[in-house]
Amino acid sequence: MSIHLVGGGSAPEYNGEVYEEFLEEAADRARARGVELPIIGVLLVAEDPDSASEYAESLTAMLARVADCDVRATAIVEGELFTPEAIAGVDAVSVWGGLTPAYLDAIIPVVETIRSLVGEGMPYLGYSAGAMIAADTAIIGGWKINDIPVCAEDTGEELDDVTIVEGLGLVDLAIDVHAAQWGTLARLIAATEAGIVEGGVAIDEYTALIVDDSEIRVVGTGSIWQVSLTDDGVLVSTLGA
Repeated sequence: MSIHLVGGGSAPEYNGEVYEEFLEEAADRARARGVELPIIGVLLVAEDPDSASEYAESLTAMLARVADCDVRATAIVEGELFTPEAIAGVDAVSVWGGLTPAYLDAIIPVVETIRSLVGEGMPYLGYSAGAMIAADTAIIGGWKINDIPVCAEDTGEELDDVTIVEGLGLVDLAIDVHAAQWGTLARLIAATEAGIVEGGVAIDEYTALIVDDSEIRVVGTGSIWQVSLTDDGVLVSTLGA
């Protein structure tokens, strides 16, 4: 079982390095059941039907460039809910990016199914919002703590106060994303100092944290920023890819 947490990053020329191991694991599961082409279940939440369709098409094309696979993207609009059919019969599941609170609301009907599948060894990839909500204790947005700004308002996910909720429970540390690019490392630091999370990691774009039963690894071009609370205050260190 591996959990792949990607900090974001999208460009037409990107070679998809952070998705390679995830797709390889999916291919291994497909071969184990006698099928050559793995089925990748992708869950997307968009603002409107047109952008949902475009998002699904571009993501399907991107993953297919990285490796041969059958991408089955379920794209819904903010306020709608995913159903178990969206991930039925897949070899791997991926939850993509957008408005993080909308993703958490949309995925509630399939949370137990995802937990069960991952517990049985199915690989999970969370991209941006999908990485944030993978945590036990999930940061889903906000830019202020006690009315004090801790990061840019544009990164608040349409929330004012930094908001912590129960996530999917796939990893036991808080996750933030777009760390170096959006300055969201500051949100994780402030949340840790305020005691509303017990530390965590902030992931740069084009970078993935891969968690399995035996190790934690980093792939990609950026860093994983580790945040923890010590007797001397908040400690920040990095894991390079």
